This record gives sequence, C-alpha cells and structure tokens, in this order.
Amino acid sequence: MMAENLPLDFTADESLSGFRLQCLEVFNWGTFDGRVWTLRADGRNALLTGDIGSGKSTLVDAVTTLLVPAHRVAYNKAAGADARERSLRSYMLGHYKAARSDLGGTGRPVALRGPNSYTVILAVFHNAGYDQTVTLAQVFWLKDPAGQPQRLYAVAERKLSIARDFADFGTDIARLRKLLTPTEN
Repeated sequence: MMAENLPLDFTADESLSGFRLQCLEVFNWGTFDGRVWTLRADGRNALLTGDIGSGKSTLVDAVTTLLVPAHRVAYNKAAGADARERSLRSYMLGHYKAARSDLGGTGRPVALRGPNSYTVILAVFHNAGYDQTVTLAQVFWLKDPAGQPQRLYAVAERKLSIARDFADFGTDIARLRKLLTPTEN
C-alpha cells in the first residue's frame, strides 16, 4: 500500500505566529566588549556558526539569561562545559582566560572589564499575528566589587535598543530607571 502524500501546511495564514526573536543586542556581555553587538533574526530561524571561542555559546547564554529564572540558569551548556566554568559575574566582567603566576598554581581569570562597568542584554520579540512587540532587557552592575552582580529587569511593549534607551546614564542606575520609566501626559 502506498502512503498518501499529505501537505504539511498546518495553517492557512502565512504570518509567523507567536512571539519570535527579532534581534538580540549585548553590551559588555562576555567577550563582546565596549560596543553594542547585534544579532538579527527577524522572526525567522537562525543558525549560529563560527570557530571555537567565537561567542556562539555566549549569545545563547544571553538569551537564556533573559528567558530563564535566575536560579535555574546553567551557563555554557551549549558548549558542554563544566557548570562552574561560566557565571553571571564572569560574563559581566568579560573573563576570557586564566593567567598563571610565575610560581605556578591555579590560574586566575583575566577580565576585559573592571567592577565599575555595566552590562546590558536585550531582546526584541514580535508577534505578527497580533502585531505586538515586546522587549526584554536586563542590566547588570556590581555594588560590591567582590560580590555578585545586581540586576535591573526591563520589559516594554515596544522596541527598545541599547544605544537609544540604555545610554547616557553613566553607571547611575537610578538615572537609568528614570530614563526607562514612561511619563504620563
């Protein structure tokens, strides 16, 4: 008996349903240092390729940080790494290698940024079926140079960008909160 060819067109509507990633932006996240780096997916499937150490897992971990509760995030799983290899703090400070002293022993991580810097990860999602856009963002900074990062969550029902909406606040998080809070007319 011959199998009948069935069309795989599950919907008559050609629009992309659900909230789909439009773009991901990172600033001072992992080795993406000093400027805004953008990955554009435009609501389509995307394939990350590149050499070992080029940042593929770093970008996956940025999306994971935005979407998964903080206590459930396991960093660098995409690369099959040890759970202790990466942390929110190591991504924020931009650890990229371990330097050994002349006396030997274990290596100390080398950071691209100091404790007075800040990190932003941001993703814009769009639902074409309902013509809705939402932006999720998190800002990280260190109150205590030896402590864990503090975080500010931002959610907006519009497209935000790091360059436009998360700039001109220095490291004053209270000022950033004021800049992000919509004013009523």
